[in-house]
Amino acid sequence: MRDSYLLAASLLTGLAIPASGLPQLSMIQQENHPVLWNLKQASLPSVGEKIIPSVEISLPEFSKPLSPYLKSLPSTVEEKIAPSGEISSPEFSNQVLSAPRESSFNMDSEPVDRTLVSGKQLYYQRLNALKIGQIYTRVDDDVRSLGRSSSKHQLTYQDWKTLLALEARAIARGQGTNHLNVLVGDSLSMWFPAQKLPTGKLWLNQGISGDTSSGVLKRLSFFSKTRPDVIYVMAGINDLRNGVSDETILRNHRRIIRTLKQSHPESLIIIQSILPTRQPKIPNTRIRHINEQLAEIAKEQQVNYLNIHNWFTDSEGNLREDLTTDGLHLSTRGYDVWRWALQQVETKMTANKSKRSLK
Repeated sequence: MRDSYLLAASLLTGLAIPASGLPQLSMIQQENHPVLWNLKQASLPSVGEKIIPSVEISLPEFSKPLSPYLKSLPSTVEEKIAPSGEISSPEFSNQVLSAPRESSFNMDSEPVDRTLVSGKQLYYQRLNALKIGQIYTRVDDDVRSLGRSSSKHQLTYQDWKTLLALEARAIARGQGTNHLNVLVGDSLSMWFPAQKLPTGKLWLNQGISGDTSSGVLKRLSFFSKTRPDVIYVMAGINDLRNGVSDETILRNHRRIIRTLKQSHPESLIIIQSILPTRQPKIPNTRIRHINEQLAEIAKEQQVNYLNIHNWFTDSEGNLREDLTTDGLHLSTRGYDVWRWALQQVETKMTANKSKRSLK
């Protein structure tokens, strides 16, 4: 995997940021394993503080305009995509995609914070961004007001999958020389505020509310033609809500890793720990056990594991009340913590690239 061992070696030297202002990043480098990221909670600063400076990289706009690939987008993806234009490739429009149990999805649930929009508004904001040749994680502020629609259509899992496929196809066509990261997962990833994503790269959000590890596995092909620097995967909490066994969750993660390694051999694959909850039906002891197994699978498959679980726990091992809105989803403060973890990874990758360019 590209630069994984260089990344691990560089991390051992520490971050070029005052230690007093940041939690310690402890590294456990294993034989034949790129890196285990163990982000400790003890010295984590107050969430309200400015945790880490943005990584500013000169990033041009899309090297190729997206508009030519976004012709005749429907008002909802339930409608048949127009046969004209490359965006209507049979790869997506004719692909049979089976949805998990309907009861496990809540497409129009309230957002994680009052500053965010509803699920339906988010959907149309993203769809309308595509119509004008943009990706929603990079749209101008005035474009965010486009997330409105008079449609009474009840959004489905299929609608969201098709939208994510269209976004991935647009990125694949228009990425050019831009650097790209991908978030893969469920509602925790889907609701990651675009403005909180680390700067300096394009971001493709492939999260769907209510999705499971098996659902994630089935739609990895959506972005198989993109060229990500890093792919961040977080999945499993909805499996636990739906009564899926630990063995199935772990087996799906192995398959996710193998699929990603095959389709993205040059990308850094990072499996993220499942976060704790405040829901009695999902024991946090079970989540911790699964996370231990995920770390072992990452070692076995020679990919990276990012452990941020303890950052989100209180003294009893539950999800901190100030980091959640409902005991499961994250608040704005919760995303600040997650953003800090991603920023650490991005900072070290940038530092590694700078060092190599000087050689």
